[in-house]
Amino acid sequence: MEKILVVDDEEFIRQNLDRILREEGYRTAGAKNGQQALDFLKDASFDLVFLDLRLPDISGLEILKKIKESDPDLLVIVMTGYSSVESAVEALKCGAYDYIKKPFKADVIKLIVKLALETQSLKREVFSLKKQRETVLGSRLFIAESPAMKDVLMQVREVARHAETTVLVTGETGTGKDLVARSIHNLSARANRPFIEVNCATLPVNMLESELFGHESGAFTGARGRKIGLFEAAGSGTVFLDEMGEIELGLQAKLLRVLEDKKIRRLGGTQLHEIDVRIVAATNQDLRQAISAGRFREDLFYRLHIVPIHVPPLRQRPEDIIALSNHFLHEYARKFSRAFQAFAADAQALLLSYRWPGNVRELRHVVERICIMHDGQILGPELLPKELAGQAPGSLSAVDPIVFPLPPEELKLDEMIDRFTLHLIEKVMKRADGNISRAAKMLGIPRTTLRYKLDKYASEAKSRGSSW
Repeated sequence: MEKILVVDDEEFIRQNLDRILREEGYRTAGAKNGQQALDFLKDASFDLVFLDLRLPDISGLEILKKIKESDPDLLVIVMTGYSSVESAVEALKCGAYDYIKKPFKADVIKLIVKLALETQSLKREVFSLKKQRETVLGSRLFIAESPAMKDVLMQVREVARHAETTVLVTGETGTGKDLVARSIHNLSARANRPFIEVNCATLPVNMLESELFGHESGAFTGARGRKIGLFEAAGSGTVFLDEMGEIELGLQAKLLRVLEDKKIRRLGGTQLHEIDVRIVAATNQDLRQAISAGRFREDLFYRLHIVPIHVPPLRQRPEDIIALSNHFLHEYARKFSRAFQAFAADAQALLLSYRWPGNVRELRHVVERICIMHDGQILGPELLPKELAGQAPGSLSAVDPIVFPLPPEELKLDEMIDRFTLHLIEKVMKRADGNISRAAKMLGIPRTTLRYKLDKYASEAKSRGSSW
């Protein structure tokens, strides 16, 4: 229900407007002078203000200017019994939505309020749709070819159905935690509302608190005018708190209260404001270790840990490496007007054997850099960075080079990838003396993933009447 403030020194005007507006279902408050109006606006939120231009203490134009300084989006309709073209033009220049002359009719008031609030609603809807479009167009494709990422996608789809649930996304830097958060938002009932991302590691604690909660004028040095925080600005959308493990303990306590009460208090303010947002948090840290070290609140951890989603590193999902590589190749080939169509077989072999310490982000940057600097139909191994061609220390091929004969030209890409994967697994299994747990550790993948691959290849070999 919209709330409207009426500012006029004449009690009859205030009572008349109060009656008209309440008949239409609006909530109202009345102020008899400029200072009282400013006090109301400081302590509460309003959707519309009726403002008399002639007040006993402060000029109506001065009040209008102060309103627009602290909250540019607040609608103001000015009233005057001394109407002139000059005063009307001046009020409109200062940001008034419209003006009316006294005395006024009830029908006129009802119509102007209806139009003003509909205009405001449309502006908010356009803003939300614009943010949604930017989110959709700016988001990356969720590629899930590996069993591990298919499981992540299943979790994303399920939790997206529950628009109130808090989610904690964990994983190494560069694995795509932000993509998981955006996907949760885009697949949820909040998709047509804003998605606001905050990197908690890039802002000092006092600035981060002001960004999240907002502040009132004079709350601290340099706080000129009221600022709406991101929790309020999200407007029934999603707030994504990235690098959650970097937040200072004092601010963690305030975030815990937000999660429990769904209310915020702006810095320097006394009024509690209800919010309706979903919070998705992400971290590359082990928060349980941070709790043991006294750097993270245990109660906040369990409040965030309602639905945990872990994004595995790229080295543990080799099926995604080729799929992502091809996606990035096509993306950047179009962007930089290159002719690249595919990776050569030996280039793909290098991509698969590299450990990707920077995960998906590193892979994306590698392909982008190649497309900036080179061109051609097939991307061969000679175009890959030296760290891939030579295999950085710690990679499997650095200690045990893999000799993989190139397949005949007519062999399909998927079959070639399967052969290479099988070749690699056979070699590592021999080194591990058949111990699946040890082999999985050497390959940098979960034991369940290796078990799945062993069963898959054994089943395929059995159907062909051979063994592997």
